[in-house]
Amino acid sequence: MNKLFKPFVLALLCGLAGMVSVAAHADGPMDGLSALAAFLKNTQSGRAEFTQVVTSPAQEGRKPKSKTSTGVFEFQRPAHFRFDYKKPFEQILVADGHTLWLYDQDLNQVTSRSQAQTLGNTPVALIASAADLKALEADFVLSNVPDHDELTWVSAVPKARDGALKMVNLGFRGAQLVMLDVQDNLGQRSVLRFGAFQLNPGFSPGEFQFKPPPGVDVLKQ
Repeated sequence: MNKLFKPFVLALLCGLAGMVSVAAHADGPMDGLSALAAFLKNTQSGRAEFTQVVTSPAQEGRKPKSKTSTGVFEFQRPAHFRFDYKKPFEQILVADGHTLWLYDQDLNQVTSRSQAQTLGNTPVALIASAADLKALEADFVLSNVPDHDELTWVSAVPKARDGALKMVNLGFRGAQLVMLDVQDNLGQRSVLRFGAFQLNPGFSPGEFQFKPPPGVDVLKQ
């Protein structure tokens, strides 16, 4: 497996729940569950800039290590998304509806995996396809949690305890999702912050297609 592929899958694919502003029209303040419901109902596609901080669990005698990445995220429901990582390494992660592609320009290598097998029961698969909160509640315990960092929060805890994901917390400011906090069962934490949102922007037909560049190594998993 590509040395960076596993961290991306755990930290990103478990945390693609809603990286766009929510197209909601509410008469008053919304709680986290209301904001999530509005996202599922109204958002079909989006584009956002992101900053991701992945923190590994502390080891005996050592402090936790963190890595920061930045780039642009795009998605189109129900099963298409694209990450263009700009820093610290240029990488492209594309889901075309059937295959998940990771292109590492520095390694001159492409890794491909079955999208269905990779995403499984992660939030990206469930929330991208779920029609409403009731559909999500078949696999997740959803609940409002106390406000903090000037955001309104909702928590999603998988009912199945044998997967990699422990918990996802989604932070909203009004009707916009601005922060996503993902924790896995190995103690790794990934915090994603989003900005410069474009709601339902409309994409070209080939936006979520990927063709390996000539001469690169292609690994199928």
